Amino acid sequence: MNDQPAVAVRFRDVSRHFGDVKAVDHLNLDIYDKEFFSLLGPSGSGKTTSLRLIAGFEHPSEGVIELYGQNVTRLPPYERDVNTVFQDYALFPHMNIWQNIAYGLMVKKVPKKEREIRVADVLEMVRLKGLEKRKPSQLSGGQRQRVALARALVNHPHVLLLDEPLGALDLKLRQQMQIELKAIQQRVGITFIYVTHDQEEALTMSDRLAVFNHGKIEQVGTPSEVYENPATSFVASFVGISNILSGAAAEKITGSAQPFSIRPEKIRICPPDSTVSDDSCGINGTVRDVIYLGVNTRYLIEIGDGIDINVVQQNLEATSMDVLAARGRPVKLIWQKTHNRHVINEG
Repeated sequence: MNDQPAVAVRFRDVSRHFGDVKAVDHLNLDIYDKEFFSLLGPSGSGKTTSLRLIAGFEHPSEGVIELYGQNVTRLPPYERDVNTVFQDYALFPHMNIWQNIAYGLMVKKVPKKEREIRVADVLEMVRLKGLEKRKPSQLSGGQRQRVALARALVNHPHVLLLDEPLGALDLKLRQQMQIELKAIQQRVGITFIYVTHDQEEALTMSDRLAVFNHGKIEQVGTPSEVYENPATSFVASFVGISNILSGAAAEKITGSAQPFSIRPEKIRICPPDSTVSDDSCGINGTVRDVIYLGVNTRYLIEIGDGIDINVVQQNLEATSMDVLAARGRPVKLIWQKTHNRHVINEG
């Protein structure tokens, strides 16, 4: 018996070139049915081009794209069972909320009674019931984003594409909308493909994610797999903060010059004369700088040869005065060997 879910979107050796620029370079990827999947990477990494290839706004220079087993490589956007939510919302300013949401159904000539039922259902889902007569200009940024989401969902697409939809919102509202988006995706039970450069968003919402860099995927996995076991030094540094040590610095700590990464929150700051057990790594250093962040503090510990190690500690009892007084103090950094992750160092 095969419990593997159906493949919603499949890239088979897909490339998209713009002149000499390889925006997407021989991409192979399966995204599963009912999955919240994020395309994560910096600007210019290929994530948005990949989303546009799924939507049909771009066509591959080579390769094949499938939606639920159908080859859609050359199909126009309106023949693909997908909808897209953009960062700028793209709402009609002269229409009220009900009209904005119902517009796509009217274009498809969905009967009036069914339109009313579907719009009412989706208004309830995105918590906008009672606001349907307002214009977009009368709504907050978070409410306008929910309207854009409702307008896409009302069409019952098999796949919903989201292109950095929370980018225009302030931090608190963005964090709130992350939780809401995930809850809505679980409620409607369709495939969400989400583009972001924000690793916290990707870790918060995704069932799985792909980390993009220079048109290629460096790693695919669950948030915990990508964070705890980064495959390359790029993934280790892009997804959260990580210390990547190689050469003489690595050899001094582990006895091997092979590159490894260690996350800042795994490291303890101890007195300089502390004993290091056989199952731990340790190195002496000096607190070069302290960045107090309220919930936690980030320490930069110089270990010699101009190399710093980042350490993050929760401020369980310490005050800002306590932690800032640590500048210049000699310390020993200790962490368990099991937290070291060997990585491919690309450069």
